Amino acid sequence: MYPRHEDYALSHIVADMIELLDSLGHEKAIWVGHDWGSPVVWSLATHHPERCHGVANLCVPYLPGGFALKNLLPLVNRDLYPEAEFPAGQWDYHLYYEENFERARTAFEGDVKATVKALFRAGSAEGRGEPFLTAQVRRNQGWFGPLPQAPDLPRDASVLGEEDLHRYASALERNGFFGPDSWYMNAARNEAYSHAAKNAGRIALPVLFLHAAYDYVCATTGTRLADPMRAHCADLTEGTVLSGHWMAQEKPVAVNAALTKWMAAKFPDLWR
Repeated sequence: MYPRHEDYALSHIVADMIELLDSLGHEKAIWVGHDWGSPVVWSLATHHPERCHGVANLCVPYLPGGFALKNLLPLVNRDLYPEAEFPAGQWDYHLYYEENFERARTAFEGDVKATVKALFRAGSAEGRGEPFLTAQVRRNQGWFGPLPQAPDLPRDASVLGEEDLHRYASALERNGFFGPDSWYMNAARNEAYSHAAKNAGRIALPVLFLHAAYDYVCATTGTRLADPMRAHCADLTEGTVLSGHWMAQEKPVAVNAALTKWMAAKFPDLWR
């Protein structure tokens, strides 16, 4: 585990991906990202387009200025999150990490298996139109309110299998949450990295973006959150999956079908 927050800046992760591609002996790849992986894949397209055939991302859209709170705030739906009550909208949890890093890390590490089960939950249409819990993390003084660690919820089998639960929990028990939580401590560095993108941050490569209909953090359906992506991607294909944030786990057939259709249409010379 690296000991400093800056060791987890986006530029280092992108460099790791280029080294991975080199180690596999390939000049280019079709990159697919989700959640934190999406800014990595967007950055591969903007900093290393010569190493990409195209890119596909799930849930997290492209932000040309960098995936940082200051670039997310202007896109918050203020009908749902009035500024006086929810100044950071659904992104309040970003500030919780910045202001209470050790408390956040300690709560996640208190019972790692319970943390994984609490985070991996399916989405549903029932939450539409209601402020999401991520908008109140600071108000609740933590992800789990007054509890010092995650409650021991039943595993959501529609999202998380027993084998995957064991793999995630074992890795996080071994390495802890300093690295994952450090993602939120690099906003300024990641913004600076975005400003060094090629072609002023415009993406000419084929791009696929899959919206999660029931993702209420990266809420890209019926909001303006995806507008910067649409303005900066010249060859953009969009689709919507009826899932929550854990799209690939909830709806693997729908996700793979969308990826396959897009790759077959955009890369016929590569498709086997």
